[in-house]
Amino acid sequence: MLANDKVFSNIQPELFKLTLDQFPGPILIFNLDNKIIYANCRAVNIFKIKHKFTEKDKFYEINKNKKIIDIIKHPKNKLNKIEYLNNKKIIINKIPLYNNQNETVASAGIIQELNDFKAEKLNLELENNKKLKRNLETILNSIDEGIHVINDKGKTIFYNKKMAELENQKVEEVLNKNLLNVFPELSEKNSTLMKTLKTKEKSPLKQQTYINYKNETVTTINETIPIKLDEKFIGALEIAKDITELKKLYEQVLEFKTESYEKEEQKKLNNGTSYCFSDIIGEDPALKEIISYAKRAAKTSSAILISGETGTGKELLAQSIHNKSKRSDKPFIAQNCAALPANLLESILFGTQKGAFTGAIDRKGLFQRAEGGTLLLDEINSMPKELQAKLLRVLQEKIIRPVGGKKGTEVDVRIMATINKHPLEILEKNEIRQDLYYRLAVVNLHLPPLRERKEDIPILVGHFINKFNKKFNYNIKGITDNVEKIFIDYHWPGGIRQLEHVIEGAVNLVGMKGVIKEKDIKPFLLNYNLENKKAQNRIINFDKVTGTEPLTDIMKRMEKNIIKTALDKTNRNITQAAENIGISRQSLRYKMDKYDLA
Repeated sequence: MLANDKVFSNIQPELFKLTLDQFPGPILIFNLDNKIIYANCRAVNIFKIKHKFTEKDKFYEINKNKKIIDIIKHPKNKLNKIEYLNNKKIIINKIPLYNNQNETVASAGIIQELNDFKAEKLNLELENNKKLKRNLETILNSIDEGIHVINDKGKTIFYNKKMAELENQKVEEVLNKNLLNVFPELSEKNSTLMKTLKTKEKSPLKQQTYINYKNETVTTINETIPIKLDEKFIGALEIAKDITELKKLYEQVLEFKTESYEKEEQKKLNNGTSYCFSDIIGEDPALKEIISYAKRAAKTSSAILISGETGTGKELLAQSIHNKSKRSDKPFIAQNCAALPANLLESILFGTQKGAFTGAIDRKGLFQRAEGGTLLLDEINSMPKELQAKLLRVLQEKIIRPVGGKKGTEVDVRIMATINKHPLEILEKNEIRQDLYYRLAVVNLHLPPLRERKEDIPILVGHFINKFNKKFNYNIKGITDNVEKIFIDYHWPGGIRQLEHVIEGAVNLVGMKGVIKEKDIKPFLLNYNLENKKAQNRIINFDKVTGTEPLTDIMKRMEKNIIKTALDKTNRNITQAAENIGISRQSLRYKMDKYDLA
């Protein structure tokens, strides 16, 4: 039944009536004076409304149920209010009606019947769930951890205030939106939430650093958990603890400790050195003997030649000798002679005089700067021959002449030199003048390679682990027995320096604590398998040994056969052949000339 009212002036009465009459429950519409202006068929039947009534009629005059009257007359909207009408349970909802100007012009009372107690229970459960949801949201918004929940499609369904604060977002900008659309720097590969969606498994605690939409770097410790309902996977929950400031503080502390360590580790003894004999680690008898010779040589001012492969500690020994000598309070200067042209190296060593060449100025050379102290010439065999002759003259006369100068200057400098090959090899290959060699090798010290000091490897490993534990503030306990065996069997072409670098790399992989395992050293021993293969192939055939010829001849013959075989197998690829038999390319070239295999 429809009465005249301006609320419905623009609506065709019959169409409006037909539409509302299809609704399964009673509908009553009231104007702002609480006068009934419309009742659909269901309402007419339930409330026993007369088919004819005027605009003056009020609902309470039609029905005497006070509770229903109070509900409808109440100014606030009521949702899901359960009452009884004619011994039937009903749910009353009251909602406002608006015009095109968004003004409230009427209200509608929508009433639905409840046929059994199950519906009432369902409604109560719904209310309880709403209360539980509100309480849960209040709790989750109060904790100090970020909470982010997405459904199985990657859409955010819960995002608490702490997570919003942590990521510098607004809740409404994340809620109900796809995770990857809000955080474009994340992907299915690097997002822990998306990974959990894919694997449906709990992820362990993990540090995650990303940039939020304000270009701020955020670091969190995240734990991601799959969400299941009745064994059905419905989404993922992530709990994030903000450690951005804690990480910054830790890095500052670590940086401070590292700087302090490096200052202590690299401190100079006011003479350009860092090492003394106490810094030489090892118990190998041959090494101990060399150290004993070196300590005795430190008492003199004789020239010293130190030979040894790369990474055996030649400069460390030279500095130790200097600091044990009477010259310890004077400068120690080292100069690498490799890869420098003769004229440049000459200027560096002897200095220059203004006018010697365009742009030349009066500049002291290393001999003058090392006055009273020690000058170490590293890789002396790489020095150009013409400069070797000038150096020999300085050693004999103890007078240097700067480039472009005519007047000599007397100097008092102890000379030490190093070579990374055996002395006989550089002499036979004419890499150094014989007269210069004998002038330098007044004291000749040869450092054994690490592969000949097997018993020192565990000692050195412990020393380097302690060093990096202190440097990084770590607590690495040591190495496994398997790793120790690998180290013992390895050829160590880079010497002690290579071992140190392998330990440092492994420490970085292991982290703050633990034990170094085989998987931690493999990335830094790329040729380990090749070395093992070489060792297995190093089988000498003694069938042709008669027992009546000198041992030296037998060894030369076997060495020649090994080199010839290696060259044949590699089609005379010198680099590959040298690698296969475990010697340097330069050494192989030398031996090829020696045995007429070139």
